Amino acid sequence: MLRKIKNAIISVSEKENLTPILKILKKYKINIISSGGTYRYIKKKGFKVREVSEFTNFDEMLDGRVKTLHPKIHSGILFNRQKNKHKREMNKKNYESIDLVIVNFYPFLETLGKTNNPKKIIENIDIGGPTLVRAAAKNFKDVAIISDCRDYFNLINELKKNKGKTTLDFREKMANKAFGLTSSYDATIVDWLNKKLNIQFPEKKIFFGNKIDELRYGENPHQKSSIYSMDQQNLSLGLNKINGKELSYNNYNDIYAGLELLLSIRKIPTTVIIKHANPCGVASNRSPLQSFKDSKSSDPISAFGGIVACNFKINIHLATEINKTFFEVILARGFDQKALKLLKKKKNMRLIDISNFDMRNSPGIKIFDNSFLIQEKDELIFDKKKIKFVTKIKPTKFEINEAEFAFRVCKFVKSNAIVIVKNKATIGIGAGQQNRLDSCKIASQKARQFQPQKLLNSVAASDAFFPFPDGIKTLIKSGVKIIVQPGGSIRDQEVIDAANKAKIKMIFTGVRHFNH
Repeated sequence: MLRKIKNAIISVSEKENLTPILKILKKYKINIISSGGTYRYIKKKGFKVREVSEFTNFDEMLDGRVKTLHPKIHSGILFNRQKNKHKREMNKKNYESIDLVIVNFYPFLETLGKTNNPKKIIENIDIGGPTLVRAAAKNFKDVAIISDCRDYFNLINELKKNKGKTTLDFREKMANKAFGLTSSYDATIVDWLNKKLNIQFPEKKIFFGNKIDELRYGENPHQKSSIYSMDQQNLSLGLNKINGKELSYNNYNDIYAGLELLLSIRKIPTTVIIKHANPCGVASNRSPLQSFKDSKSSDPISAFGGIVACNFKINIHLATEINKTFFEVILARGFDQKALKLLKKKKNMRLIDISNFDMRNSPGIKIFDNSFLIQEKDELIFDKKKIKFVTKIKPTKFEINEAEFAFRVCKFVKSNAIVIVKNKATIGIGAGQQNRLDSCKIASQKARQFQPQKLLNSVAASDAFFPFPDGIKTLIKSGVKIIVQPGGSIRDQEVIDAANKAKIKMIFTGVRHFNH
């Protein structure tokens, strides 16, 4: 169903690439109606244009808050061209049809990035623009709506192809995009007000995002997948890919798991190796090269095909070491030229600069069939002032720091989780088991398999309390001398007694870190 365009209303904040639109409208003798800065821009470019106030015979009011909110404009957009009653009403009022609406909104997001002044922010909440867009989108049967400047050239091609007319298919697709824009715009305003009012869990929770890329498939080949950005101002996500094939769903899943852990350790060079969203090696060392070696040696079998995340710049020495093993993705705060040249020899290996990435304090969300759970982000590790030394033998300051590192890593391991460390490097990780005893066995077994010499006097962390003494007995038997755990079990005393009997040290944090 083709629709000829007689009149078009244009009101845009993004005026780049508008000139080709104006040329095509002139070619097909389409009248232009505009206001404010857009009107002045069009007139300056030398195109014929009617001001909104001239079209409506109504001067704008209230510092421009009311200008396009007029019956003549909205009747022109909304009237049903197939209804004789609508036609008679339009003729009686001498109103003209408006068949094309090109509108984008006041830069609300940009304003948020520039100021905290509520008055300035509120003045950049667009009213007329969304009203025009919604009206045109509702009446897509007869009216074309362009709400995204990226569709300017799609409109040009549509008009060229159909000699100044638009198809129903085109109008419907544009309407779909327009309603997406208005909903996300409103959601942004709601989000700002929620933050302003400190409302963490509002009555209605709205999610929106801009599609960044359509991925090859999801976790498995039979699943479709795409990635979206909830940050409308940063569609790169702060991840600058400088080499390798496109990232997959699983890549992104592992990347975020790695970055979340990595960015919780900021002050010392740290390497994290992730496999299936679980850390298989984590190490902090003043030598970046050594931090990588220690991280890899924690579980070299699992490290194969994983992702490497570093909170430092990679040099040629580290790049040479990395190149000895197959990794899917390398994340770092930059690469020097020699390192980049060497690593790029593996054409498929993704190299990503995370210099501009920062983890937001966003809520944790899990979506199910027709519901979702939402919670505060788990940012606490433990308060050193509140920890309890529950055994007869107390840990040293160095051992407390070791325990903090182990507990920090444990927080990011899937529950039930046990992490064994030595000198701020993991030597055994037991993850995702249905009972804590099995996690203790796996962590101990991995440490014995790859680094048995480091087990003696090592530190173990548990993400939740030990319900029975059997788990700590397994760790003690392996050589662990310090255990850090939340405490809180009805059998805590049995666990403490077992620790005292073995003459080991135990710390209660009072903080649990389940990660399901």
